[in-house]
Order: sequence, then C-alpha cells, then structure tokens
Amino acid sequence: MVVNWLLAHWWVLLIALVLAVLAGIGWLSNRQQQARWEAVRAQGLRYGLSQLDALHYAKFEEAVRDLMRRDGCQDAQRVGGGGDLGADGKATDPLGRRWVIQCKHRRNGARGSAVGTPDLQVLNGTARPVHGADVAVIVTNGRVTGPAVDFAKQQRLHVVGRQTLAVWASGSRPLWELLRAVPPPRRPTSLR
Repeated sequence: MVVNWLLAHWWVLLIALVLAVLAGIGWLSNRQQQARWEAVRAQGLRYGLSQLDALHYAKFEEAVRDLMRRDGCQDAQRVGGGGDLGADGKATDPLGRRWVIQCKHRRNGARGSAVGTPDLQVLNGTARPVHGADVAVIVTNGRVTGPAVDFAKQQRLHVVGRQTLAVWASGSRPLWELLRAVPPPRRPTSLR
C-alpha cells in the first residue's frame, strides 16, 4: 500500500530528496565556515599573564594546547588528568618533532609555590620512554627553582617559566623559536 502510494505520488520523494541535498549542502557550508573562523581565531590567539593566572589549571592546559595549535601543531591535544603519566599536552610541530608538555599552573602566579626538581623528574622519567617525546617541556605561569633549572639543563628538558610564557602567549613566535637547544627537525623542510 505504501509503495503504491509512493508510485502514485513520486513527486513527494523528489521533494524529499531535494530538501535532503539542500540540508547537506547547508551543513557542509556551515562546517567549512566554522573551520575558517577557527583558523582565523587561532592565528590571532594571544594571552596576557593576568589572563593565564586567572585560569583554572585545566583551562591553563587547554590554553597551552591552543597556543601549540596556533603555532602549527595541528594534532595538539590536552591529555592531562588523573593517570596522565606526566603529560598534560602532546603535539607534533610542523617540523615533525613530538612535544610532550607538563603544565604547572599556579593560582597566585609568581607568588605561588615554585616548580621544583620533583616535577621535572616526573617529566624526565616519562616524556621520552612513555610518550615518545623529542622535546620535553614544563610550562608554568609561576616560578621555577634554581636546582630545577639546573636539572632541566642536565637532562635536556625545557623550562617555560613565567617570562618565556609571557613572550610566547602574547606574541606570534612559535615556542621552538624561544627555546634553546631544541632537537633538529625530524623531516626535511623548506624552512631551513
């Protein structure tokens, strides 16, 4: 009975098909527009230290992820949380290097507790063997102790303290241009 009705009223199927095609085109157009706006937003992404200080630690991790995306790490992701094994963020830069980032947000910024050697020991113990890092980084909006900085140098870890974070977050230079002794690119590039 339904088939007979549809055969007699074929134009209903035609209208439904046209509406479905138009809806699909509208949906695809909307997705493309959202992607264009996201790209524009990411290129202009900037944070001030006061903005970063005011964030919840999870939002701070998301901000670091977004800065990596701004810098061209399309696969940047936040992985922090319970059982993160010392990695709050992971990304692959445009030169093929794998970044593992541990974030240490201090509610009171520079007045908060300093990041110490134990935090860097956790990063050092997991970044390369567990997460496959080429570049292991700890990022904080606070202070870092002198012994922690010394340990980082000895172990080829990178420390992004408050001052470096301010330059990175407020500018348009990628993090790897602000750090010393970043490993060479994994894949050939026309940027060299």
